[in-house]
Amino acid sequence: MSEALVAAEAAGTGVDPVPAASGARQFWRRLRAQRAALVAAALVALLVLVALAAPLLTALEGQDPTTYHPSLVDSARGGVPIGSFGGIGGDHWLGVEPQTGRDLFARLVYGARVSLGVALAATVVQIAIGVTLGVAAALGNRWVDQLLSRFTDIIVAMPLMIMALALLAVVPSSFPRPVLVALVIGLIGWGNIAKIVRAQTLTLKELDYVAAARLSGWGTWRIARRELLPGLAAPVITYAALLAPSNITVEAALSFLGVGVKPPTPSWGQMLTAADVWYQAAPQYLLLPAGALFLTVLALTVLGDGVRTALDPRAASRLRIGTGRKREARA
Repeated sequence: MSEALVAAEAAGTGVDPVPAASGARQFWRRLRAQRAALVAAALVALLVLVALAAPLLTALEGQDPTTYHPSLVDSARGGVPIGSFGGIGGDHWLGVEPQTGRDLFARLVYGARVSLGVALAATVVQIAIGVTLGVAAALGNRWVDQLLSRFTDIIVAMPLMIMALALLAVVPSSFPRPVLVALVIGLIGWGNIAKIVRAQTLTLKELDYVAAARLSGWGTWRIARRELLPGLAAPVITYAALLAPSNITVEAALSFLGVGVKPPTPSWGQMLTAADVWYQAAPQYLLLPAGALFLTVLALTVLGDGVRTALDPRAASRLRIGTGRKREARA
């Protein structure tokens, strides 16, 4: 709420304004009422911790993601790992990669760094561009609004995968591939958030506290920074939580198609690309990255739905597991 309006109401009624922290407390109380969202948040936190601690975890195992171990694969059988369950043992906790003998545990945890890092970086780029252009379109004059809205429509209409494939194919290989993938996904996928932010900003412009700020002499961008952006926090956070799993899937698909992260840098999508011919001889080589992708996307999706429901209690959760009506009513 506008500082000018809050001050006027407080002075006129003698009632202290409601602290902003109460909204945060209500959000956390509603989120805690959803068991599924809490489990998903714990799983996401664990995955992030594993990604951050990848060097420590691989040091404990005594392996790294790039060293070849040709003695651990059977060249006479085409490179199948020697030993039970793909060569699982004390030295290789999840076995080794077919043909190369590289440690699967090390490649999996380092792949989490790349997959999660690319997805989160792309989400930040999408949110930054979408919020900036959405607010600019809503606050600008008619010509600015029309120009930015039509440009946004063009971006939304573009097929993301085809454009990403084209851009990634022409950029020199010397450019850091994870950074490039994050930028490409972010620069192509911001259209929907811009449309959401524009629509929400047009609604917020008509509210009393924004009018009070305008009457107090505040400029357009000060009103946007101090009044509109806090009101946009809920829809932006909700959409960001739902964008992250989508970006993980896009990164995995690009790596699977061979235009994403390049070897020897590991990513889950890249591991799936190399594993498609080994699902019978070494099934764990396919199941491990596929399972990691599935759990990550599922956890982020459930968490995003929980955040959406907690920020807007009038909207029913699409995932009823762990969100009993009595618990939600008490929250």
